[in-house]
Amino acid sequence: MSIKDEIKKVRDNVYEIPGSFNKKMRASGRLYIADEYIDELEDGAVEQIVNVACLPGVQRYSIGLPDIHFGYGFPIGGVAAFALRNGIVSPGGVGFDINCGVRLIKSNLTLEDIEGKLDELTEKLFKNIPSGVGSKGKIKLKENEINDVLDYGAEWAVENGYGWSEDLEVLEENGRMVDADSSIVSDKAKKRGIPQLGSLGSGNHFLEVQIVDEIYNEEVAEVFGLEKGMIVIMIHSGSRGCGHQICSDYLRVMDKAYKKYKINIDDRQLACAPLDSKEAQNYIQAMAAAANYAWANRQMMTHWVRETFEEVLGKSAKDMEMNIVYDVAHNIAKMETHKIFNREEEVLVHRKGATRAFGPGREEVPEKYRAVGQPVLIPGTMGTASYVLHGTDVAMEETFGSTAHGAGRVLSRSKAKKQYDADKITDELASKGIKIKATSKHVIEEEAPGAYKDVDSVVRVSDSTGIAKLVAKVKPLSVCKG
Repeated sequence: MSIKDEIKKVRDNVYEIPGSFNKKMRASGRLYIADEYIDELEDGAVEQIVNVACLPGVQRYSIGLPDIHFGYGFPIGGVAAFALRNGIVSPGGVGFDINCGVRLIKSNLTLEDIEGKLDELTEKLFKNIPSGVGSKGKIKLKENEINDVLDYGAEWAVENGYGWSEDLEVLEENGRMVDADSSIVSDKAKKRGIPQLGSLGSGNHFLEVQIVDEIYNEEVAEVFGLEKGMIVIMIHSGSRGCGHQICSDYLRVMDKAYKKYKINIDDRQLACAPLDSKEAQNYIQAMAAAANYAWANRQMMTHWVRETFEEVLGKSAKDMEMNIVYDVAHNIAKMETHKIFNREEEVLVHRKGATRAFGPGREEVPEKYRAVGQPVLIPGTMGTASYVLHGTDVAMEETFGSTAHGAGRVLSRSKAKKQYDADKITDELASKGIKIKATSKHVIEEEAPGAYKDVDSVVRVSDSTGIAKLVAKVKPLSVCKG
């Protein structure tokens, strides 16, 4: 009998794979997916949910979120928490682009304020913020300065003039994971990271000038400082070659570790190590360093976004109130306290292609948002809407405070290139009033909206199941792609 035959509906848009399906499973599988898409679930992604449920120390559920699709080891759109006493850490549960994440910057500008200036803004944003495969940043780090970036993250960026001290208050982890240790990051990872710091990257990463199109919850929108018609900027980027190399380095370490510690896994891509082992602790500290790199990276780009708006509009960023709403990580593993069978326990939560969605009252949420829950940013794809939601108590109870991270791919990049034409896509976006600037026509084809799931459906499932609730919809005016 196939896994799909065993999937049981729990409630609308929520399904379960019973722990009894496979005698190796230590937890059930839980899927949050639109009812109309349940039959279209990738077999491989469902199998990965089961494989994760077989790992030592897994707690309660191996979770698949509305944007779930097949990934390396864990599915993308996967969440799992592991007990500290007998659990593991797996680089496959975080991914290659460590702390790929999203940042939203608001302003007091309206469409009228940028009328006739959007083309110039887009051109200069594209010029001032490097993007593309292997793109190099605008700065040259001094010798050993990469270590400070890895250890201090966005704090380093602010101290070096990239942004404002108050920016740090609204970044997940305040833009720095304190257990990072640059000394255990390889020279190769550092060498890859040095020239790329302050760059957007390629693939689904983007920088967009957007407008707040709809407000769904006036009360929460007011707390987040969002109003209909407001111009905002969204940055989607990660840890570049530095994070990729750290993941690659530690996959080799874990490939030996799981054999050394005699851990049975059904997929070699789930290579892991016990949390109390040296291998696990080293990976966690190196992963934290990559996460810090990504926060520093987005912080520097925020600074250049502000500078660009100042240059084009002739006003100061402070006068334009270009404050950060929030910054969230999508690929990360973190020690957090959650209720496990009515007891508060510290666990290691892996989020891969997933957004933290902490509910009201959690001390990790910035004080000014604490009464309503953490801002949740779910980016769309090229030319589609993106969304702002807030974390909930339901997410805390069911998904370890997690929700979806975007619209998962349905077509590979090679298939998308064959199926879509860059000029047609550009014309279609232009007909909707959206300007696009990309490093090549191939990028536009690979990132065609049709190559991804419908982000509206992903967000609707998050909202309807209660694992994050809608606050606002933002629509792109211009898109810069790598």
